[in-house]
Amino acid sequence: MTAELRAPRHFGVVAPAFPSHFSALAALAGELVRRGHRVTFLHRPDAAAYLGPRSAHAANGGMDRSPGTGIGHGGGCIGGVIVPGIAFHALGADRFPSGSLEAALRRAANPGSPLGLRKVILDMAAATDMLCEELPNAIEALRIDALLGDQMEAAAGLVAEALQLPFISVACALPVNREAAVPLPVMPFGYDASERGLQMVAGSTGVYDWIMTPHRRAIERQARRLGLSARGAMHECLSPLAQISQTIAGFDFPRQHLPASFHHVGPLRSSDGAGTRATITPLPAFDPDRPLVFASLGTLQGQRFGAFQRIARACRALDVQLLAAHCGGLSEHQAKAIEHAGTPGATTVCAFAPQQAALARANAVVTHAGLNTVMDAIATGTPMLALPIAFDQPGVAARVSHAGIGRKASARITGASALAAHLRALLNDPSYQRSLAPLSAELAQAGGTARAADIVEQALARTPAGAAA
Repeated sequence: MTAELRAPRHFGVVAPAFPSHFSALAALAGELVRRGHRVTFLHRPDAAAYLGPRSAHAANGGMDRSPGTGIGHGGGCIGGVIVPGIAFHALGADRFPSGSLEAALRRAANPGSPLGLRKVILDMAAATDMLCEELPNAIEALRIDALLGDQMEAAAGLVAEALQLPFISVACALPVNREAAVPLPVMPFGYDASERGLQMVAGSTGVYDWIMTPHRRAIERQARRLGLSARGAMHECLSPLAQISQTIAGFDFPRQHLPASFHHVGPLRSSDGAGTRATITPLPAFDPDRPLVFASLGTLQGQRFGAFQRIARACRALDVQLLAAHCGGLSEHQAKAIEHAGTPGATTVCAFAPQQAALARANAVVTHAGLNTVMDAIATGTPMLALPIAFDQPGVAARVSHAGIGRKASARITGASALAAHLRALLNDPSYQRSLAPLSAELAQAGGTARAADIVEQALARTPAGAAA
């Protein structure tokens, strides 16, 4: 890397206040810090907990108490990346007081009704409004000269454009880039380029845009206030310099119109293993001659006792081993009940498991279709049973099915016998592993965090760095 590409920057990071998004971006931030740059995350005070006690908090705030849902990769039950040298600057303390993030996470993880979904969208709109209004002064005060913006937070692109700051967009979830034949990330149906399929995408996109009206109005309002051209959706706030995705091309639906600046790099993870939870249960010694199913429903969904109990009963019906990680979402009594429901003497229930080691040992995984877990399962060649619950998980599950690397079912209504039938197919049909093999190879070559940092530095090489050092 030339000296020109390594000109030190002070990056600001703007992302939704969700653990998995902060974790991925903290991995990228850590790599940039190791290359001599400075990085500061900016958001509501409670979000500082995602960066851990070793993050350097700005003078105006940083909370030490972690929200009750914990820190982790989106589906991995693995600790958030903690890297010395990453700073946090609190914004919006008057609008988002200490303790308010935990309630917002509960709403997002389980909206429960149309009214609950509307509250989640209003939360998104309020965050975008706050960030658009408070970021400019903070960026000036901190002498930030470039932004890393999560695709799911429009404020990053809006403020960067208004301040004429270079910025890079990062898709921590499924990319929001729109194409006529590609269902939106939140949609559960598969790829279909026929006329009927195009109509389904158009119709569902229209419904989604209507549901997202409060967020659209926030983006429109802030674009006007910042003196920008009219826009109203997240995909209209992306970087023209570079866009980085945690996916690989072979996993997504066929894309025809991604910009040349779009890069699939695979999962963003810390290269030195920083941030691994001290509370992870070591992988037990499983019977090598008996199939093993690993089940994890993610950091924000681990409290779903009923789903875990049905998974355990399905494994008992097949007489297979089960390792279930609930990410701290269940009580000790509930964990014991799941052990009792599973195969006698072959069921282990814990809060946090070493996910990549568990997947490497497992013959199949039951997942909420969080993108991180799915990418890990691709890396280890582990067939998946996807039980999507929220966020972009329906879209991830649809892609799992489309790629032939797993099956999908309902986390809410699929019974134990049907789950057993799905698992039996995954364990006995070699076609799933055959489909996984080329994706595993593609992922191994994607480049991950180091390549993402290279892309960031190369994209900014022709833009002048500020005075931050």
